[in-house]
Amino acid sequence: MATVVISQPMFFPWVGMLEQIRQADTYVHYDDVQFSKGSFSNRVQVKTAAGSKWLTVPLRNLHLGQTINQVEIEPMADWITRHLALLEQAYRGAPFAEDMLSLVRGVYALPHANLSELAIESTMALLRYFGIGSGTTFHHSSLLGTPGRNNERVLALVRRCGGDRYVTGHGAKNYLDHEGFAAAGVEVDYLDYQKIPYPQLHGEFTPFVSALDLVANCGRQGISVISSGTISWKEFMARINQAENA
Repeated sequence: MATVVISQPMFFPWVGMLEQIRQADTYVHYDDVQFSKGSFSNRVQVKTAAGSKWLTVPLRNLHLGQTINQVEIEPMADWITRHLALLEQAYRGAPFAEDMLSLVRGVYALPHANLSELAIESTMALLRYFGIGSGTTFHHSSLLGTPGRNNERVLALVRRCGGDRYVTGHGAKNYLDHEGFAAAGVEVDYLDYQKIPYPQLHGEFTPFVSALDLVANCGRQGISVISSGTISWKEFMARINQAENA
């Protein structure tokens, strides 16, 4: 089957996002949807000795209705210094800290016209580091010329990319028309996140931090934990209903 994965650009995303992309024959950066404050397009958590802290890209001239590829970022100066200082302090003593810092510096050294470009490059840098996506075709939704909204547009993008299987994260359960996808000949599967623990600094393991944490602690061998599979939407929804009725 031809598997399509679609997601909004995320800034140095968590391991689960890399697992999702690993499933894809075709991956679509959903870059022309409305930016939401509090999303992961411009921020991600980093584990520190003082608990999890946000690594946030400051924005400028932000106004309601802007798409992610229209959002401007502050000129890359002081906030980059702050980000690197936080990362250096948080991962001091981690065996592959320099790999992680080099990856981040490489992303920040490039010119980025908007938030979407920065977030996408941060994700692609992680994929390259772990050797993920070499056989995947990548697209930007803004360049595919596929109209529509919400569920309708997601389905249109999958079909535009020649997909007959769509793999998605758990948030899609709130809006996806599973039966509609089936009627269109597209199978829907959800990521079955395993959240496999790996050696991690600063106390109890948490999976909900940037994959930069995996780079710093495990290096390229971290690919071994980027391995979650998928389950059918029917099984996934059955699990949700069972949990809600427990």
